[in-house]
Amino acid sequence: MGHDILGYNKAGDEIAYARFSMSNHNVTVLYQLLDATQYDAGVSGSGNSATYTVPQLEKALNIFNQSFTEIDISSKHHYTVWDLKQIRDFIVNCLATAENEGSVKIFFC
Repeated sequence: MGHDILGYNKAGDEIAYARFSMSNHNVTVLYQLLDATQYDAGVSGSGNSATYTVPQLEKALNIFNQSFTEIDISSKHHYTVWDLKQIRDFIVNCLATAENEGSVKIFFC
């Protein structure tokens, strides 16, 4: 079990992926940034999806950047830092796709 959070473009291609073990509480950061706590089923995602627009993803990225400015996310020495990099990359990839296509679909599995 675990949390697999996937972003897809309008053609159905996977454009972003984040993976958290079922006991990794850092996943709550991504759920909260995406305003998607209703899709957190505890040991995994709920299996549902939601469509996100550019303003929603910009808001998530802005909150992330404000919240984690003190952390060097280029470091690979601590799993929390690795998770934060994974979260940032996920949001950035989804935002880039949404900017090109108007929205992105995110699945919470």
